[in-house]
Parts: sequence; C-alpha cells; structure tokens
Amino acid sequence: MKKHLLLSAFILTGLVSCSNEQSVINTAESMKTPEVEAFDKAFTSLGDPKNQPTAEEKRRNSVELSDRRKEVILPASKALITSTGISEAEMNSKTGGDKNKIIAWALDISFKKKEEIYKTMKAGN
Repeated sequence: MKKHLLLSAFILTGLVSCSNEQSVINTAESMKTPEVEAFDKAFTSLGDPKNQPTAEEKRRNSVELSDRRKEVILPASKALITSTGISEAEMNSKTGGDKNKIIAWALDISFKKKEEIYKTMKAGN
C-alpha cells in the first residue's frame, strides 16, 4: 500500500511540474502580438517543401534568400513594421523599398519584442 501511495505521489508531482512548465510556455506565446506570430510563422514556412530552395538556388551557394523566398516573408515583415506605428510610406523611404532592409528591420523588431517578453517573464518569476 505504501508503494502505491508513494508511486502515486511521485507521478502527481511529475504531472504538476510538467503542467507548470507548459503554463510558462503558453504565457510567453500568449504575450506575442499577432504580427510577431505571423512573422514567426512566415519564417517557419520557409521550411515547407514548396518554399525550399530550388536546385538552381542551391547552386548559387549563397546564404542570401532568393527573391522567391523573400516574397514569402515580406508581407509579414511589412505588417510587423507597420504595427510599431511606422507608416508604409515612411518604411519605404527609410529602406528604399529594399526587401533585404525590410526583412532585416522586421527581424530586429521581432528580436526586441521577444527580448521584452522574456524580460517580463523573468521579472515575474
């Protein structure tokens, strides 16, 4: 009987600790803005089979994304930048409409927002 009771207590402790970890993860995810989530999903979608580099793109042996793959990320990048209060006209004047600069700017915003989330989470613990 003691073995069953001890085993049950051990399992219950494990379940509670796993439950707490999941709530921390869910809280971090829920703190992301929809634009940050869309941007993350756009980057993740680069791993989808239809967005993989073609044989020709691989032959170029470049670390830069192809124009085709940039187009996958560009709408989410623009949405993330405009969500910070920057107008599309201002964004185009600062970047000259350069896809690389727009994507880099959105990456910077995304990293900063995630850093704020983690600092907030750390301060709450």
